Amino acid sequence: MTQLQRANAGEITPQIEQVAAIEYRTPEEIRLHVAEGKIVIPANIHHKNLKPMGIGRLLRTKINANIGNSALSSCPMQELEKLNNAVKYGADTVMDLSTGENIIQIRQKIIENSSVPVGTVPIYEALARAGGSQGLSESLILQVIREQAEQGVDYMTVHSGILLKHIDFAKKRLLRIVSRGGSILARWMRQNQRENPFYTAFDEILKICLEHDVTLSLGDGMRPGCLADASDAAQFAELETLGELVRRCRKAGVQAMVEGPGHIPFDQIEMNMRREREVCDDAPFYILGPVVTDCAPGYDHITSAIGATMGAYSGAAMLCYVTPKEHLGLPNARDVRDGVIAYKIAAHAADIALGKPHARDRDDAISQARADFDWEKQFELALDPDKARELRAEALREGGRSPDHDKRAQYCTMCGPEFCSMRISKEI
Repeated sequence: MTQLQRANAGEITPQIEQVAAIEYRTPEEIRLHVAEGKIVIPANIHHKNLKPMGIGRLLRTKINANIGNSALSSCPMQELEKLNNAVKYGADTVMDLSTGENIIQIRQKIIENSSVPVGTVPIYEALARAGGSQGLSESLILQVIREQAEQGVDYMTVHSGILLKHIDFAKKRLLRIVSRGGSILARWMRQNQRENPFYTAFDEILKICLEHDVTLSLGDGMRPGCLADASDAAQFAELETLGELVRRCRKAGVQAMVEGPGHIPFDQIEMNMRREREVCDDAPFYILGPVVTDCAPGYDHITSAIGATMGAYSGAAMLCYVTPKEHLGLPNARDVRDGVIAYKIAAHAADIALGKPHARDRDDAISQARADFDWEKQFELALDPDKARELRAEALREGGRSPDHDKRAQYCTMCGPEFCSMRISKEI
């Protein structure tokens, strides 16, 4: 039985108990929301070293880090380095989006070494095995999903909501379809004049997920790829189908969350979050960004973190990080670190504003450490302790002092001893 079925039967599972402890909630409260489908606990029965976590609007905002190779770059060892960086700096889940060689082996290594839930997008492997869209078939898609479920994948993005009748909506767009999965399926549907195989085979997909307790992440194949395409007919037509699929998942006993935009002007974010909640019966919303301006390549971890904070504050349950390399290339381990930290900041800021239990404890503790000029405590409490230490040491060196200079110095190099406001305040 899946977490959803067991919760509906009144059972408080070990996973529910662990989520309750992490989130400062009662087990019964978590069980009730899992039963309603408002919280999902991605936990494939084959993922043995997994530390269970919950995703839902009422819980702490989670972040996901995308890793994986491309046909042009990376190898298994580099992907493990990215995984380690993602988990070290605070990713709650990781997605393996590999599209190049060794897809199965890379995924196996990631699952074996990941203590956080692992997600995939099965259409990528299916396309690679088919040798192109002409070779895609419903049976191959189901085979790939089954094998990934047996391997231990905790959640899968399936682009089941983009339908043949939706494709014409995208013709009016500036960037048409930017989702890789969405574009692959749109081409296949047009070439074959047939409906989306992820939609026609949805009942079979549910049977596989039921057997292994795989959570479905209902992908947004029509997500906007620029501000000019935001909140349009293509995006919202697909959203209506995703709402239908959420209800089919719940009826079948399969956990489900919904993926969201994309590139959205800041003033439209709240509306988008509210609309998803209404259309999809408050299924956890998993959003990419959203990116709030299109003209800052190289800084999209920042442009998207701005939107992500608003998205989380308005009801998104999980944020998919964006790295500085977005729109430019495959991220490396450093980019993963930068993206994760940007999104930890976004999620944390939203949780504080929403008054999530104990969300501000860390902030109050680091403020006390600043008041005490306890530099080491400040480093320990920082979201990125390594970065804080690096910058402090750099500032000391530039000021002509050794990095080992008095670690309890009553000032920093910005103000110096005579202009330090906190030191002056203490003397008053």
